[in-house]
Amino acid sequence: MAAPTAGKVVYEQDGIFIHSSTEDQDSLISGILRIIEKDGELVVEYKPLEDGVDLSNMLYAGKDSSSVVEWTQSPTDKTQKNAEHQHSCEAEWDMINTVSFKKKPYTNGEGTSNHVHERSKWAFFFNVIDLKTIKIKLEGWSHLVFCLKDETSLPALHFHQGGSDLFIDCLKKYVLINESLFDERVLIVSNYNKALSQSFENLFDDTTFGLVQKFRKDPYTTTMGGFSKVTNYLFDAFRGADVEYQQRPAAEMADSLNEVIPGLEINHQEEPGFEVIKRIDLGTKPDVQRREPVSVEDWTKNMDTEGRIQNVHDLKQRIFNGGLCHAVRKEAWKFLLGYFPWNSTRDDRKVSQKRKTDEYFRMKLQWKSVSEEQEKRNSRLRDYRSLIEKDVNRTDRTNTFYEGPDNPGLILLHDILMTYCMYDFDLGYVQGMSDLLSPVLYVMENEVDAFWCFVSFMDQMHHNFEEQMQGMKTQLIQLSTLLRLLDLAFWNYLESQDSGFLYFCFRWLLIRFKREFSFQDVLRLWEVMWTGLPCQNFHLLVCCAILDSEKQKMMDEHYGFNEILKHINELSMKLDVEEVLRKAEAICFQIKNCKDLPSAVREILEVIPDTAAPAAEICEHRALDTRSPPNATCTDELQPNPVPNGRD
Repeated sequence: MAAPTAGKVVYEQDGIFIHSSTEDQDSLISGILRIIEKDGELVVEYKPLEDGVDLSNMLYAGKDSSSVVEWTQSPTDKTQKNAEHQHSCEAEWDMINTVSFKKKPYTNGEGTSNHVHERSKWAFFFNVIDLKTIKIKLEGWSHLVFCLKDETSLPALHFHQGGSDLFIDCLKKYVLINESLFDERVLIVSNYNKALSQSFENLFDDTTFGLVQKFRKDPYTTTMGGFSKVTNYLFDAFRGADVEYQQRPAAEMADSLNEVIPGLEINHQEEPGFEVIKRIDLGTKPDVQRREPVSVEDWTKNMDTEGRIQNVHDLKQRIFNGGLCHAVRKEAWKFLLGYFPWNSTRDDRKVSQKRKTDEYFRMKLQWKSVSEEQEKRNSRLRDYRSLIEKDVNRTDRTNTFYEGPDNPGLILLHDILMTYCMYDFDLGYVQGMSDLLSPVLYVMENEVDAFWCFVSFMDQMHHNFEEQMQGMKTQLIQLSTLLRLLDLAFWNYLESQDSGFLYFCFRWLLIRFKREFSFQDVLRLWEVMWTGLPCQNFHLLVCCAILDSEKQKMMDEHYGFNEILKHINELSMKLDVEEVLRKAEAICFQIKNCKDLPSAVREILEVIPDTAAPAAEICEHRALDTRSPPNATCTDELQPNPVPNGRD
């Protein structure tokens, strides 16, 4: 291989070490790592510094077992800390190198062979097209090992100051990087069209697609982590390598998606959601009105002297129609989520809470009592803790309940998620779950109650986070089926733009619109959906309602694949929850009034075929009159399974 020539340095970091002997610290070799772009080629180069490293000028470790701490500075040198380290959350604990290395400007390389520079046996460079895999290690000092296509393994590079994630992020701008299905510590490198990938990745920066970026580092659920790399490969998967639009058969697109998103393969013949749906006249949507939230007085009126909830179906209908005032949420959410049975007395609930409190703290003690030495031999628990610590520090930090340093809300968030790993160790923690817990803890303001409500919520959402992603696959198919029924022309338009699989709705479904609405609107939306009314899978109709409001703009302005993704992501925090709920309920009544409803749609929403039409019409007229109380009989007829995980 020819030596690298002068070019544009797109990444450079010093303080990168090679440990020539793991037992001897004096053998640390410090150098500079660069990524250089020249004439369309990309070269990775590592050069040891000519000056020796004075180990007395380094910082030495002072680490406890519970949190991230900084290293204690050697008294022989009080140089400034690297500012970048203050923002690094890459490793559980980082070492800051205080030696002032003299950076040398990049110059032309000299001829070498076998990737070894003449100046030092530790120097190396390679063309990125020759890179096969990158092995990563994030515990302690993070390090990377480059493995080339000719099976050459280069020396491990240790990032004592952190920053390996920045190197990987820079590399992802030029090559396709996916986690191995067999080892989460191995990244598979392949080439792809740079212009397309960079254009596509710009759509998904942290401000517009935060969740997908968060999933990038999931070390356990590899297929979920693979999907999170949509920023790198989805555009290629749908459109191929050419910039010019190519029409591709659905089966071919499904094959491509199956390659890059294991577990999400879609078989058009086998999936019931892909039955042929003919154009059906659904009629006009009814004018549905929302009601006032259920007040404290309304709630207490439905409770007998022993504390049992009465008129459960009526109460659920009221909650669906207007939500809850905040003063009621702390108690009502426990019933909606199934933590408390609807027919329980106050005494029943006190006994249950005491038992649940004991159970919670027994599980919490399990991970709190794990020593540092034990954790070193438990990689899964160590990975869970690392992921949780990272996510907790960036979950809803603008909310007053979680803002600021040393916030007790953050400690509770961390402890509940760690305890959930003990409750469900097979699933453990998957990034995104902190988004589901945050509003629950905010409402409960109690560690134990928040945990058990979160457990009930996760019972509903568990399939979203499982390794095979079957839940996400099913929901996307069901959403596509509903959309084809509601507006076949719009669905055909999305299909023509390679968007018929509706992957732009992935975030909506994964964490139930948590990133799409304001925090307070999310509380309202979730409690409405937890009623289980007015049909099964109402959250899919919420998706349809949002798309119904945006479809005309997409079609009139001829949005393509790129523009559709960008437009959907930019809807975040701009949606009116009451308007969306009105439209979603209207769509539900519209579907229920259809006499020739396809069987796939009936199964998705669990609506009663044909004979349900008169009851649906009664409900429609009831919905128009906000003064009249909900009709419990009507609700029973239309809702065979009214509550997910219900206890009534």
